[in-house]
This record gives sequence, structure tokens and C-alpha cells, in this order.
Amino acid sequence: MGAEFVQFSLTPILIGVFAAIACALPGNFLILRRQALIGDAISHVVLPGIVVAFILTGVVAAIPMLLGAAAAAIVAVVLIEAVKRLGNIEPGAAMGVVFTTMFAAGVLLLEQSDTSQVHLDVEHALMGNLESLVWLRAEGWHSLLDPAALATMPEELPRIATACAAVIVLTLVFWRWLKIATFDEGFARAVGIPAAGLGFGLVVTAAVAAVAAFDAVGSIIVIAMFVCPPAAARLMTDRLARQVWWSVAFATLSAVLGYVFAGYGPLWFGGQHALSAAGMIAVVSGVILGLACLYGPHRSRVGAGREEAV
Repeated sequence: MGAEFVQFSLTPILIGVFAAIACALPGNFLILRRQALIGDAISHVVLPGIVVAFILTGVVAAIPMLLGAAAAAIVAVVLIEAVKRLGNIEPGAAMGVVFTTMFAAGVLLLEQSDTSQVHLDVEHALMGNLESLVWLRAEGWHSLLDPAALATMPEELPRIATACAAVIVLTLVFWRWLKIATFDEGFARAVGIPAAGLGFGLVVTAAVAAVAAFDAVGSIIVIAMFVCPPAAARLMTDRLARQVWWSVAFATLSAVLGYVFAGYGPLWFGGQHALSAAGMIAVVSGVILGLACLYGPHRSRVGAGREEAV
């Protein structure tokens, strides 16, 4: 039983947990800055960049994906400014038009390009391929100490683990600056904190987390993890440090329960086929947010302003 768990469930669960935490951590600050939809925007923008990077290189690798996503982000910024100036419309509408258009362009590129030899198509772009990231060479828990066995782990695991570790380190290093700039940007500038650069860095960090998670879990779970665990955590406490810990706990719980429910839930109710793990993780995160909205101790105080979470 232990050997089967390590082979078929351990790596997908770990990848799901790391992806959820990597997205939830910057999501806390995006929500408090009232920029929660940036996570949604990032997941839309990176798709055409990743597809173009694959078309040009022929491989699904971290560096080309990051470069493609960065190029797509630059194109998105230019297009947003152009739509705002030429159409004389408000920024939110311009962002909505550009992000949905670029996502649609990415879907069209996926359908028209030859991606049959890799896990990169419309279905995987939306839902990822978490269920297929198994560790067949593992023989049990002792394989975690076997260098030869570790070398055969799915490459998505060290990629998302590295991204998650980088997000955690950046959050700890810039914690004080992030806390001040999030709640009082004017004061942050007055004391010498580069608030604009910090905000840009936060968006870049979120983009790196989204790109690292994209191949394994798809855009649906990326959007959900940026918003649901931090929003649920915001309803549980009025302190930022506690909110971050709550968001990590909710993200981890969503990933574990979502994977378990996707694989075994249908069997419990007489079904024969498993469900999408990424989709179920997103559903569980939404259920947790719903429960927090109903029973969270600070649900009635969220609208009072960001000052409460200091």
C-alpha cells in the first residue's frame, strides 16, 4: 500500500501543494491591494507566451516558458495602454479586453499547432496533467533516499518546489516592506521604500509562480489558488501574519483533499471514473472560501478596510 501511494499519489499531491502555496502567498498581498484579478490576468496572459515558446523551441522547458510568458506580459502592457488611449476607456475594461483576447489567441495557437507529442493542448492548458505525474520507479518510502530513484521523479516536482521555495524566501526577505507598502503606500515612499518597484516585483513573483505551476496544474487551479485561500484566510483573522499562515493551511488542505476527492470520491458514490484533480482542487478551495464566508469570525469586518489586517 505504501509503495503504491509513493508511486501514484505522492508526487501529484506534492506538486499540487507546492503550486497552491506558491500562488497563495503573493495572492495575500494582491487581495489586500485590491488587485486580486491580477492572478486571473496572469494566467490568461502567459498562455500565448508559453505556446509561442514551445512552437519556437519544440520543448516544454522552464526557461523558454518563462521568457515566453515575460514577452507576453510586455505585449499585454503595450496593448492595454494602446486600448486605453485609442479607445478612451477605463483601465479595467482595457485589461479585460486584452487578457481575454490573448487567452483566446493562446487557445487558437494550441489548436492549430502540433502539440501531440507533449502534454500541451487546450485540456492541459485549462486543467493541467496532475494525474499523470506519477513516480513509477519508486519502490516505497525508501526511494526518497535513493539518488537513482530520485532522478526519475517527474521534472515538474523540482520545478514547482524551487518556485515555491523562491516565493517563500522573497516573502520573508521583503516582509516588512511588503507589509508597509500594502497598507500605506504613501508612508512607504516617504520612508524610502520603493513602493512602485515592490508592486512590480510582486506581480513578477506571481507570474513566476503561475508559469511554474501552469504545465502541471493548468490555469484553472492557478486562478483559484491566487484568490480562494487568501480570501478565506482574510475572513479568519485581522492580522497579516496569521492571514498568511491561514492561506498556506487552506492552500495545502485544498490540494490534498482535492486530489483525494478527485481520485476516490466517485468510487465512494458508486462511480467508475476519476475526476480532474486540478478541477477538484479548485472546487475544494471554493468550498473552503464559501464556508469562511458563512462562519469566518471576521466575515463582517472585511469591508471596513485594509487597516484591520496590519
